[in-house]
Amino acid sequence: MSQNVAPSRELHVLRSKRHATRYQILVEIAERQPAVNQQEIADVIGVSPQAVSDYLQDLVEKGHVTKQGRGRYEITKEGVDWLISETDDLQGFVEYVSEEVVGQVEIETALATADIQESEPVSLSMREGVLRATPGDTGSATAVAVTDAEANQDVGVTDFEGLLEHRPGKVTIVSVPRVQEGGSEAVDLDAVESHVEGHALLASAGTEALSVARNLDRTPDIRFGTHAAIEEAAAKGLDVVLLATVNELSTHTDRLREGNISYKVVDGSSTA
Repeated sequence: MSQNVAPSRELHVLRSKRHATRYQILVEIAERQPAVNQQEIADVIGVSPQAVSDYLQDLVEKGHVTKQGRGRYEITKEGVDWLISETDDLQGFVEYVSEEVVGQVEIETALATADIQESEPVSLSMREGVLRATPGDTGSATAVAVTDAEANQDVGVTDFEGLLEHRPGKVTIVSVPRVQEGGSEAVDLDAVESHVEGHALLASAGTEALSVARNLDRTPDIRFGTHAAIEEAAAKGLDVVLLATVNELSTHTDRLREGNISYKVVDGSSTA
């Protein structure tokens, strides 16, 4: 999923009704100048003519508008700059909502299990931690393809119906002593190997834990960002073994409890 974040600048036009009305009136002035009919503006934006008059006076005082005579107003350079600035902020916010919020809700990406045509109904499943789309609508969860795709290509899907059936993964955490307590040398490698076998992913947290993995002649699939990665992998149905130095345990178990992920902790020490 996209990592873009919402624009941080405050959107005064959206946060303040007065700002929003000032913005609308300034747009109308820019469009109608120099002859400005206050009644027409009032009708367009839904306020009283007196309110338009008050706003016009305020805009003149702020230097955003100049009054050329009765019923004649022109927007100033300062007014144009303010209008452009607010419009740019609005445009950026609209693009963020469209692409990062609405787009994320309406369209998801799956891996095609066979050739799929745009507008074709598909059945959804979760395998190996990846959402899969199969032609046809016979599954418990269905959607409609929004792109063409060949087998094993990514395909956009939308119009979701039903419930996606998949088993959440399990997490086995093997605690590894700190170096002060013997570190990797104090670990029962045969016991740890028995836990590692049969799991989809191996993760390590802490230098002592990485040393254990290397003593097993294994390369961890996950070494960095293990808190989030393990939670997401398990949520998508992958079983994970985490080799964790004891001082790393609580951070991981807290995160897994918060995510309602099933886990167990076993002691990897040879003296256990």
